[in-house]
Amino acid sequence: MGRLAGRPYGVYSTGKAMPHLLNLSDAALEQPSIVTIGVFDGVHRGHQHLIKRLVEEARASGRLAVALTFFPHPDIVLRGLHGRYYLTNAEQKANLLMELGVDYVVTHPFNDDVRHIRAADFVGQLLRYLKLSSLWVGSDFAMGYKREGNVPFLKEQGAQNGFSVHEIDLIAAEGLTISSTAIRGAIESGQVEQASEWLGRAYSVTGEVVHGEKRGRQIGFPTANTAVWSEQVIPANGIYASWVRLGEERFMAATNVGVRPHFDGTTITVEPYILDFDREIYGEQLEVTFETRLRAEAKFNSLQELIDQIGRDVDNARSYLTKQIAIK
Repeated sequence: MGRLAGRPYGVYSTGKAMPHLLNLSDAALEQPSIVTIGVFDGVHRGHQHLIKRLVEEARASGRLAVALTFFPHPDIVLRGLHGRYYLTNAEQKANLLMELGVDYVVTHPFNDDVRHIRAADFVGQLLRYLKLSSLWVGSDFAMGYKREGNVPFLKEQGAQNGFSVHEIDLIAAEGLTISSTAIRGAIESGQVEQASEWLGRAYSVTGEVVHGEKRGRQIGFPTANTAVWSEQVIPANGIYASWVRLGEERFMAATNVGVRPHFDGTTITVEPYILDFDREIYGEQLEVTFETRLRAEAKFNSLQELIDQIGRDVDNARSYLTKQIAIK
């Protein structure tokens, strides 16, 4: 997995020359490309459907597969949003896209200047820096100032500048088009299994293990207080069966998300209790998945009642994850 911290930005490398670029002008492709443009937050199954078909066409035609995305999320710039909104940080997103076979990911800065670029001018940049030969987008796609660059506009540009425009719809599940917004809502309400279905994988967060109040250690259940990026969505408060990845190792865990009401906490933390584990890992990077919600967060009448419940949570997490292994 590499060292994917909670940083929102960075360069991820697979060994190829600069496969993750942080500005469109940094690209200098030497062969034609098929380009798709989108936010791709979460890289869910709808995104995967588009990307896989794009990559297949690129391979068959000897062209490069390029995904152009943005940071910050345009919603944050245009709507002035604050708090937890992202499903993936820029590095996680680039990693997921390249695992699907994309040759280059361009994470272009989105700011007030970019939002005012005319669509025709942006097309010119795609032609210049990416050697655009085909543009693949959803039917409701639009880019440029006031979203003037819709599909009919882009097809006109393509006819004038020698590139094709290919429309492809995101896939639907249970009668609904899969969207990052729907996934965000499912996670925030604790429905992590529904989110996993739409993502095509368990939702996960990453972060450095930092020192906390050591409450878990005091009661016999030491947890790994994970410093998750402050703008990434975390599930509703509760206890979750989780997998924790530490480097190349993977462990079962019961993960607490919440404020620890028994100790009158006020700050939400993500703290996996890693099963069958006894090592100091402060400063290490963890990936924590959320497989299922075992229960909601609760305040108990006594410390012993809390300890007994945590014991049951650990047993339930182990049982769920063991069955998960057997099914796979």
